[in-house]
Amino acid sequence: MRPSRFYRPSMYLCGALLAAVVLGPFALLLLASVSPQAGLLGKPPDLWPDSPTPDRYAAIFTQAAGGVAGDFRVALVNSLVVAGCSVAVSLVTGVLGAYAFARLRFPGRRLVLFVFMLTYMMPPLALVVPMYMTGAALGLLDTRTSLVVVYCSFTTPFVLWLLSGYFRALPAELEEAARIDGCGRVGALIRVVLPVARPGLISAGLLAFLMAWDEFFYALIFTSSPASKTVPVALAEFTGRYSLDFGLMAAGGLLAAVPPVLIALIFQKHITRGLAAGAVK
Repeated sequence: MRPSRFYRPSMYLCGALLAAVVLGPFALLLLASVSPQAGLLGKPPDLWPDSPTPDRYAAIFTQAAGGVAGDFRVALVNSLVVAGCSVAVSLVTGVLGAYAFARLRFPGRRLVLFVFMLTYMMPPLALVVPMYMTGAALGLLDTRTSLVVVYCSFTTPFVLWLLSGYFRALPAELEEAARIDGCGRVGALIRVVLPVARPGLISAGLLAFLMAWDEFFYALIFTSSPASKTVPVALAEFTGRYSLDFGLMAAGGLLAAVPPVLIALIFQKHITRGLAAGAVK
């Protein structure tokens, strides 16, 4: 059947609408971040500045720590360190655990996996008090280490659950052939399984990174100084008691969206392959 003559224009129209919905908020953030404060406070606000200024971005990258903009720069570094370390620990632990659940047969295997998933599904309010008391007893409060440990408590079960299903879908004959050639179980995992499962690993790592990058509740409870606060908490502190710099908040929100977007663009091919393979299998 030949497509209708309205098919191509309608597809372009739907694509333009989708692009406007997705990219519209980023365009508003960009315009607000370079607009003068007086224009943003007008009624209605003026989002088309006659003289756009990059002063807010310059303040974020050059202002000394102690100011709102300088503290946000420190928070960006903290978020990158915390999210990166959480993903690294979760992937190492999740790969080993998921491979064990997928390939080994032992009593209580399903029960143990269910317990891991139960900890992931529990609400943060039910876990924050014991975690806070443990952190206080160990002297880890208001440190990036405490956030890494806390974030691993929900990113690791998620990676474990996601990769265990992915590993089960891989043919076991590949590992059996590697073991016949002399590889041990760990050697087969490293040399055979992980290269084949690379799209799934990248997808799981990206999702875990986004979970850690966007987390607000635990970061608010476990941190109190700019030296350990993350981006969501720093953005919330742009709201002062008597004033609110909408432009600085917009600049911070736009910069906070850059790392996840860059990671998604760099690993787009692997993410698409991982999600498609998971859906088919």
